[in-house]
Amino acid sequence: MPIDRREALLLTGAALLSGPAAWAAPADAKQRLLTRKIPSSGESLPVIGLGTSGAFDVGETASERAGVVEVLKRFFTAGATLIDTAPSYGRAEGVVGDLVAKLKPPKRFLATKVSVSGKKAGLEQIENSFKALRAPVIDLMQIHSLKDWKTHSATLRDMKGQKKFRYIGITHSRAGAHKELEAVMQQEKWDWVQLNYSIQTRDAEVRLLPLAQELGMAVMVNRAFEDGAIFHRVANKPLPAWAEDIGCSSWAQFFLKYVLSHPAVTCVIPATANPAHITDNLQAGRGAMPEQNWRSEMVRYFESLG
Repeated sequence: MPIDRREALLLTGAALLSGPAAWAAPADAKQRLLTRKIPSSGESLPVIGLGTSGAFDVGETASERAGVVEVLKRFFTAGATLIDTAPSYGRAEGVVGDLVAKLKPPKRFLATKVSVSGKKAGLEQIENSFKALRAPVIDLMQIHSLKDWKTHSATLRDMKGQKKFRYIGITHSRAGAHKELEAVMQQEKWDWVQLNYSIQTRDAEVRLLPLAQELGMAVMVNRAFEDGAIFHRVANKPLPAWAEDIGCSSWAQFFLKYVLSHPAVTCVIPATANPAHITDNLQAGRGAMPEQNWRSEMVRYFESLG
């Protein structure tokens, strides 16, 4: 039976503990998260990341942060590392920096963005991100929605040369901006591109994903759940009988495995402050990914639901 997205799911692996033992990776290889390589470096990265837009814009009290603390514990215990945030996500960037500093996971990959116009404003925002994330080096700095990208490109390349950033990239979250994103991908050398892609909105399959492969760019996928709207389409609808054959026991896993089964995709970053949801999401990063024949069948079944 399909697992309801709202149900609390059991955490795969050991119980959450305090101290170093809390971060022990599952011994069973079948329970480990799959990894993909970042083309520009060969570094391996777990395929399930964590978005923070909306979800991590929380207050400072223990009760306000309880959900996101548990999400991070489950995330890091599973061996996941990449957290994507931005100054424009309210308090999220500072919350990430604060909690990661307290939890002290053995590995983390922090990605944020510059989202203002002008060189001076961009430098000021970037400096604030270093402080908010409590990081002397930011793993990935991205230009948010291509805003003033030519100005910020020079800044990012200079700071990467100073080893302030390990990687640089560009982002967008709307299919209507894909032509512009394609042009910028081709104009300069980038380590990463972040874009929207889901089983419902498959525009990126036409040009952007093949182009990323051609250019040797890592791909981070946002909006795999269409900001949650995709679940309304399948509400009270059963998973296909063959879902188990592709390792899916919930709609979230079905949607995430579709995205991750594209060979160009490096990782996907569904945002959540719900511990049950992060457990569900993480399971999509385990086991085999659907081959092309299954991907086509996944689309046919999804579209048959109306």
